[in-house]
Amino acid sequence: MTKSNRTNKNNNKAKKRAKPVKIYMQGEPLSPWRENIHEVIFEADTPMGKLFDVALIFTIIASVLAVMLGSVDSIDQQYGQWLYYFEWLFTALFSIEYILRLICVRKPWLYVKSFFGIVDLLSILPSFIALFFAGAQTMMVIRGLRVLRIFRIFKLGEYLGEAHALIRAMRASRAKIFVFLYTVFIFVIIFGSAMYLVEGGENGFTSIPKSVYWAIVTLTTVGYGDLAPHTSLGQILASAVMIMGYAIIAVPTGIYSAELAREYNRDVTNTSCQNCGEEGHDDDAEFCKYCGESLDPKEV
Repeated sequence: MTKSNRTNKNNNKAKKRAKPVKIYMQGEPLSPWRENIHEVIFEADTPMGKLFDVALIFTIIASVLAVMLGSVDSIDQQYGQWLYYFEWLFTALFSIEYILRLICVRKPWLYVKSFFGIVDLLSILPSFIALFFAGAQTMMVIRGLRVLRIFRIFKLGEYLGEAHALIRAMRASRAKIFVFLYTVFIFVIIFGSAMYLVEGGENGFTSIPKSVYWAIVTLTTVGYGDLAPHTSLGQILASAVMIMGYAIIAVPTGIYSAELAREYNRDVTNTSCQNCGEEGHDDDAEFCKYCGESLDPKEV
């Protein structure tokens, strides 16, 4: 047997021993009706998805206006019953939307734990909790629960395309902003303690916490005017805090602006993960960066 024949024979044996490699996606594909719901609710690039988003935005705004108008006594006395009916109509619509969102993702628990999942839950829970609080003595509790419905305004962020870029830039800059806030925290303690020693209780600076409050108000250039230094040394110290305040305000703005510019230069796609419902993946991403699921609904 020649050398070439032996080589071919060995190659044929190796091919027989080799097992075929199969690549599966991490999750089973959604059924057609669930995939259609997912496309309408989570994908804003389709005509039905855009129509759904626009309708939901108007519903959210109307529900928040109803809550705000209900806090006006004159309007509540005259139209309170109608506002009550509208409130339950909005609650029913948001409940149906929340259930559909859980149905059209593979792992509903991942969506429940997400930011917008918590917001969706907060937008409907108060109405149902208020059913268990009846009687005149609990009216204040019910009013407090009704105010919680204002959280529905946060649902708008999910339907504003640019909101995802803003959120990602905020996440990317949070470490730098945390270090900056820690530095500011140290400064206000130092300036507050110094002002407490300089001015003392006779000028309104009765404690270090109250003096720290003054330092925060002054450093942020808010200036309520409820506390003011009276001594020359205290006024000099206050002037230094005011000047530093103008310089400090620009720092977090610059940090966030740099991350935002970097975010807009990054190629992203609006593809929504069918597993957890999250968006904002890179344009060339094959897997979800939140749960690791394949972004391709078909086997690869």
